[in-house]
Amino acid sequence: MAVIYSLTALSAMSQSDFVAALGDLYEHSPWVAQGAWSARPFATTDALLAAMSYCMRSAGVDQQLALIRAHPELAGRAAVRGELTQDSRSEQTGAGLDQCSPQEFAQIQLLNTAWQQKFGFPFVIAVRGLDRTAIISRMQERLTHDAPTEQAEALNQIDRIAALRLAQRLSGE
Repeated sequence: MAVIYSLTALSAMSQSDFVAALGDLYEHSPWVAQGAWSARPFATTDALLAAMSYCMRSAGVDQQLALIRAHPELAGRAAVRGELTQDSRSEQTGAGLDQCSPQEFAQIQLLNTAWQQKFGFPFVIAVRGLDRTAIISRMQERLTHDAPTEQAEALNQIDRIAALRLAQRLSGE
């Protein structure tokens, strides 16, 4: 179980403690939390999320693409091998991606391959609240995007994922 923090406690943390507490909100990219730390104190959850989003969005394109590429494919090789982060595993399981029928699994694998070939990074979506059918539909819809549109959407989805993850770690204060 994740540790529950208050905004007051997060705002009072050293940079290293802050990164240890929130560095995994943005998949394998603790640099986002590291950069957001200087915006303390955080009066609201929205202020904390805005600081993290600003850090991500003000990074260079190469660093943003590295962040997008840090996300695992949905029902992909990392999931099959059990190599997902705890957050990603929980999110994918919650969406039922661990219970795909052989046909759904094959369809997702084909879409993952098409996605990588077209964009050079995995499909990123905040899966919480979605089921397998909705996820497959969104993959198909978004595959029609051009690369700049999809990169922007991936960053929007990454912010949404981080917000959902943060909500599980904050107390009501």
